[in-house]
Amino acid sequence: MTLASSPLYSDPVHLAPTDPTVIAGPDGSWWMFYTQRRAREPDGGNRWVHGTDIGVARSVDGGLTWTYDGVAAGLDPHPGRNTLWAPEVIRAGDRYHMFTSYIPGVPDRWEGHPRSILHHTSTDLIDWRYDGVLPLSSDRVIDACAHELPGGGWRLWYKDEAHGSTTWSVDSPDLSEWSAPIQVIGGAPHEGPNVFRLGDFYWMITDEWRGQAVYRSRDLTTWEQAGQILDERSLDRGVGHHADVVVGRDENGLELGWIFYFTHRTLANLNKNRVDNVVDPHRLTDVHVAVLRADGDRLSCDRDAPVALDLRRTV
Repeated sequence: MTLASSPLYSDPVHLAPTDPTVIAGPDGSWWMFYTQRRAREPDGGNRWVHGTDIGVARSVDGGLTWTYDGVAAGLDPHPGRNTLWAPEVIRAGDRYHMFTSYIPGVPDRWEGHPRSILHHTSTDLIDWRYDGVLPLSSDRVIDACAHELPGGGWRLWYKDEAHGSTTWSVDSPDLSEWSAPIQVIGGAPHEGPNVFRLGDFYWMITDEWRGQAVYRSRDLTTWEQAGQILDERSLDRGVGHHADVVVGRDENGLELGWIFYFTHRTLANLNKNRVDNVVDPHRLTDVHVAVLRADGDRLSCDRDAPVALDLRRTV
């Protein structure tokens, strides 16, 4: 049994991969798309988290090792340097769909800038066609996530910063026409919704910046809070942020989820060989993976347990 390394992946160019999403490619390899934050950006403020591309890494061994494969080309429909964040990539029929958060320009602070979600399609994960901006609830929307509905069609969830940084959703029969937006998860601010089916429930996780809040549902409509994961500090130190889940089976055939998430490095786990020309070493991030299991009406996740990762055993 071969175990996944920790960290699982570190961006070799800009040193700060975040918001990973993982999907099977048409050739059987696995692709990781992520926000390519720029840890070596010399300017202060928050320019380093803007002006970002969508980074790409690929794996041919079921996710155990990942090789940097540049950036996703052709995603920006406008001239100049702009900002792409938080890719969501799904497959519907013979076509892939990517939803990315978009911010004009390269701002030096987090707040005060319009944000939208772009839609692109591809047959090979390489050449992307721009299909427009999603009609959502405000001009402060980021962090798309999509899942098929039990009765057909799709639902897309996202964060609306103009409405308290809460989770909203829209439905579509074909990923082309969209319903009116509605709020799904209110309460305290959060971001990065991710939805998947595991065991007897659908699950949603959201990033509360102190771990991932967990919700469960039987129908993708009514959600009940169900604890928290990735909240306690562990061998990979900081709390787990903006995660993606791939459902598969372990070596005994039992269903599980592999949760891919990122952490900020702390002084205790900084790799001194990777901080040259970095204004603040705390900008450095890494992607990790852990095992999720459905335990009745709760999810369990031990970040420190070894991970026998093999994405070729996906459901």
